[in-house]
Amino acid sequence: MEKYLTTEEVAKIARTSPSTVRYWRHLGKGPRGVKRGRRVLYAESAVSAWMTADDEQRQAVA
Repeated sequence: MEKYLTTEEVAKIARTSPSTVRYWRHLGKGPRGVKRGRRVLYAESAVSAWMTADDEQRQAVA
């Protein structure tokens, strides 16, 4: 079964603020979120894939 993370947990992993994670989601730049009631949750696998893709993109630019 997939583990889901809160916005605060994703922010901690990304070393940023929860508001930045919300902004990235709004722009379509961050990991894909899933609405569960009033909360937005992120699949752990989606967060890992997003972090990996972001790292690869940064390395390609450098």
